[in-house]
Amino acid sequence: MAALGSPGALRGALCGRLLLTLVVFSFSCEACNNAIFNVPSRLDANKIVGRVNLKECHRSADLIQSSDSDFRVLNDGSVLTTNPVVLSAERRAFTITLSDTKKQTKEEITVVLEQQKKILRKRHAKETVLRRSKRRWAPIPCSMQENSLGPFPMLLQQVQSDAAQNYTIFYSISGRGVDQEPLNLFFIERDTGNLYCTRPVDREEYDVFDLVAYASTADGYSADLPLPLPIRVEDENDNHPVFTESVYNFEVPESSRLGTTVGVVCATDRDEPDTMHTRLKYSILEQMPRSPGLFSVHPSTGVITTVSHSMDREAVDKYVLLMKVQDMDGQFFGLMTTSTCVITVKDSNDNPPTFRQNTYEASIDENAFNMEILRIPIDDKDLINTANWRANFTIIKGNENGHFKITTDKETNEGVLWVVKPLNHEENHQVILEIGVSNEAPFTRDVLRTITMNRASVTVHVIDQDEGPECSPAAQYVRIKENSEVGLKINGYKAYDPETRNSNSIRYRKLNDPKGWLTIDEISGSIKTSKVLDREAASPRDDLYNITVLAIDQDGRSCTGTLVVTIEDVNDNAPEILQNDIIICKPKMAYTDISAVDPDEPIHGAPFSFSFANPASDINRLWILTKVNDTAARLSYRKNAEFQEYIIPITVNDRAGQSATKKLKVNLCDCTHPTQCRSASRSSGIVLGKWAILAILLGLALLSTVLLTLVCGVVGAKKRKGFPEDLAQQNLIISNTEAPGDDKVCSANGFTTNTVNNLSHGFCGTVGSGVKNGGQDVIEMVKGGHQTSESCQAVGHHQTLDSCRGGHLDVDNCRYTYSEWHSFTQPRLGEKLHLCNQNEDQVPSRDYVLTYSYEGRGSPAGSVGCCSEKQEEEGLDFLNNLEPKFTALADTCTKREC
Repeated sequence: MAALGSPGALRGALCGRLLLTLVVFSFSCEACNNAIFNVPSRLDANKIVGRVNLKECHRSADLIQSSDSDFRVLNDGSVLTTNPVVLSAERRAFTITLSDTKKQTKEEITVVLEQQKKILRKRHAKETVLRRSKRRWAPIPCSMQENSLGPFPMLLQQVQSDAAQNYTIFYSISGRGVDQEPLNLFFIERDTGNLYCTRPVDREEYDVFDLVAYASTADGYSADLPLPLPIRVEDENDNHPVFTESVYNFEVPESSRLGTTVGVVCATDRDEPDTMHTRLKYSILEQMPRSPGLFSVHPSTGVITTVSHSMDREAVDKYVLLMKVQDMDGQFFGLMTTSTCVITVKDSNDNPPTFRQNTYEASIDENAFNMEILRIPIDDKDLINTANWRANFTIIKGNENGHFKITTDKETNEGVLWVVKPLNHEENHQVILEIGVSNEAPFTRDVLRTITMNRASVTVHVIDQDEGPECSPAAQYVRIKENSEVGLKINGYKAYDPETRNSNSIRYRKLNDPKGWLTIDEISGSIKTSKVLDREAASPRDDLYNITVLAIDQDGRSCTGTLVVTIEDVNDNAPEILQNDIIICKPKMAYTDISAVDPDEPIHGAPFSFSFANPASDINRLWILTKVNDTAARLSYRKNAEFQEYIIPITVNDRAGQSATKKLKVNLCDCTHPTQCRSASRSSGIVLGKWAILAILLGLALLSTVLLTLVCGVVGAKKRKGFPEDLAQQNLIISNTEAPGDDKVCSANGFTTNTVNNLSHGFCGTVGSGVKNGGQDVIEMVKGGHQTSESCQAVGHHQTLDSCRGGHLDVDNCRYTYSEWHSFTQPRLGEKLHLCNQNEDQVPSRDYVLTYSYEGRGSPAGSVGCCSEKQEEEGLDFLNNLEPKFTALADTCTKREC
């Protein structure tokens, strides 16, 4: 089946030749549009699908590209698969692009792959197979002009099948424009195969219609496979280019250089891309204000740039451009559109601030300060209330002493001149200032090269005022040696009248004198010492002594100053050792360091020299003193030093010869830490000196002598009474001697005899071995002519009652009464106890008499003291049951005597 351009070709050779020419021309024009290949549903890699005629489409193409990566195109037009391909749908399409890189042109070929369909239908019931020869059933590209004027229906082309030579063929079509939107745009004559269009078409809405033609016999048999009939709509320049915005707004600094980009305008065109219908050209139709021309636009890109550097915001701050865009590359017959571009010129600091006049004058009273004295206006053409307009003022000259400052009024942009430090008319009658001004923002480069800072001169007149005295300088200095004699006169404080520059009419008064050391003369201001100055007594000790002075003129105006007295040091203080009591733990500590200070100045102080005050004493044999540094020495003991407390006098001398001696109390202690030695001292009670110990020994010896005299001097007992037979030994416990010893009994004649279970005829008692051994005896006095069992006991010894047998003694003849004994011994014992209660310096010792705490309830043994006044009758109840012969003994035992 073939498609013919006109039905007149069947009537004559002339018409046939014309039709052949039209077909060839149509094929040549449509060679770049479509290529349809019937392929199986599955394709292997590197298989040829078909071949397209590249030369007929684009002869000068040097670059061939495929839009589908599964296919590649060779230079001869062969289309090959690069990967295995499975056609999931009936059709698959891709585009081949042919490009000429030198001429910047390109063409496209659409390749359509359709699955092969085997349709075997019987033409007649009796005919089993329809056999036919080679057919010419192939797609022929076809196109139509958009917006065509007709007449309609308009013949597009004729479709014919070779099967029409043998059979009656009926034609039909389907696709968009037939049975799909837009409906009924195309139809085909059933018998002739003529294809018609019924109305105009807009390419911007439908650029191509992919129709499919069918050829079938009368009985419905498909004589050929379906034939794709793509109908391409040819573009017509029927759309104007349109700007993306109706009004463009751009900004550009006024100081921009030549060629600065201002902005970009852009337009679009709905006509077919890459054709003259969409080749746009931009231009500026008009600039307002018209002169001068400051901007240009690139015709292809739409980029607006500056073409002049003479923009001045102060002259024109906004420009309006009328922009035009035209297709057909700007040719006169192309379609065009306009738009507006507003360009705002941004301010730059290209105008320096300027003073309205070159000189200014102001006046101020002397001594006035923190006052505004002048406002200086300026002019600046830059944009108001911006950094390019706001001014910065500077005092360039004349303010070396810091009397002035200048600020900026943010509202008016004026410079405000202030006096911040009082001026003195007597020093300066007027002050000339040089003021400069600039902007907060820096100047542009062009302005910075051509101008300098604008300056103005300000003359400030200082008006004289009647002032009080002036204390200048506020602190004045004098020097006085310490220990100077009272009444020493020295120049003091001086104030003056600023107008007359003298001190004739000024009176002085002392406001503050911490120590009251000085007096001040009211007229001259000189000072005089009223006390001896002591540098070391000044506080703080920095050799400076401040006195506050009030100066008053005749009108009562005053000022206050300080007279600083420098007290010169005199070597009037000896160095002093800091330590008092020292504990050295032997052998843990081999030495201790002692240090000294001198309140005098260093010239009268260190280095110090340390030495023992008495070189001939025993201290030198036990102690060593060596130098450590300028202010310290090391005290160390020798090996033969014993544990005890030492009094060591040490002398220290300063460099000028002043010396002082101090007795250090050094305790050489057996300890590992000094705190242990202090604890042991507190818990050991009183330590008696050698004189106290000697007094105690003498007192004991005297007491022993008196007792022996009283006991052994009893002679001439008239009655001797023996003890009856001991019938109640079962009630008396015999206390045997627990250790051998000499138990002495004093006889009536004063001699001692050994008594072991014997009767003593003169004295019933014992003087134990304690006397002999230097111990302390307990002697019981017998009262009432009877002896107790205790009177027969000595310290550390026991005797039986048998030693006291032999009768009774007449106590009245051989013993003193208790009252006589008490009156004799009580004063003496009190005196001895008083002496024992003192240390070697005759100072009462507080910790000699110890107080014992309560340790519990009383024990069954009762009191162990020989002088106890407690009556222990519970232990002697058995005496009431004794026989008569023990009555005397019981009477004796129930009375306790010392």
